[in-house]
Amino acid sequence: MKTVLITGASSGIGKAAARLFAGRGWQVAATMRNPAKETELGQLPNVRLYALDVTNSESVETAFAAALRDFGGLDALVNNAGYGVDGVFEAMTDETIIRQLDTNVLGLMRCTRAVIPHFRQQGHGTIVQIASVGGRVTFPLYSIYHATKWAVEGFSESLQYELEPHGIRVKIVEPGAIKTDFYDRSREFIMRDDLRPAYGAFVQKVEKVSQDAGAKAVGPESVAEIIFRTATDGSAKLRYPIAYPANLLLPLRRITSDGLFRRIVKSSYKI
Repeated sequence: MKTVLITGASSGIGKAAARLFAGRGWQVAATMRNPAKETELGQLPNVRLYALDVTNSESVETAFAAALRDFGGLDALVNNAGYGVDGVFEAMTDETIIRQLDTNVLGLMRCTRAVIPHFRQQGHGTIVQIASVGGRVTFPLYSIYHATKWAVEGFSESLQYELEPHGIRVKIVEPGAIKTDFYDRSREFIMRDDLRPAYGAFVQKVEKVSQDAGAKAVGPESVAEIIFRTATDGSAKLRYPIAYPANLLLPLRRITSDGLFRRIVKSSYKI
């Protein structure tokens, strides 16, 4: 029986992935910051819950050691933990920027580093990085979120070269708009009252388009299906876009100039 460790499994894509892997016969190490609050996943067969804070190296090492001890091994890691900061960059403090980078980039790197020795020693394993369509194209007001996802893309694309000789595959899943807490509970929007005269009208236009996209989005189960495919298809394929607008914008970006693509984005937001 194969085993997967999933970070950020308390909600959204991570929780949907944990349910899907368990339903298809995998053992699942479902990690989250507060497993005591999780009432559903712990009731599923072959699922165990672990406390893991990706911003804390000791927490990462402890959780991975416990999962390896309990399950006897791992076949896949799904680096899903993360959240989105959006808003006016001028209003963002160092603390906000560092927290976003620490979770979305350094947290992912910590977990990746923790699993590599095990995968290398056993001669196989799959690392699935949950990036975003926002790791290859950009939208207004998401500057530091984009910075983290572009970092994940570059890190993962480079990492595949050194891990491939050891039988370790690296995969990047690039969701578009997905109906999760990204647009609600886990969202952090940044603005200052003194900046509203300068940015208020712009923010209002962008917010309407962003929230409409979230309201019309597909559920996280669609991404969970792609994640399962990355862990089981045995291919060397690196990137897996999923859901609108990833399935439209990524091919479009490849065939358009910077100027034309910028005009397309501005037109869609009416800015």
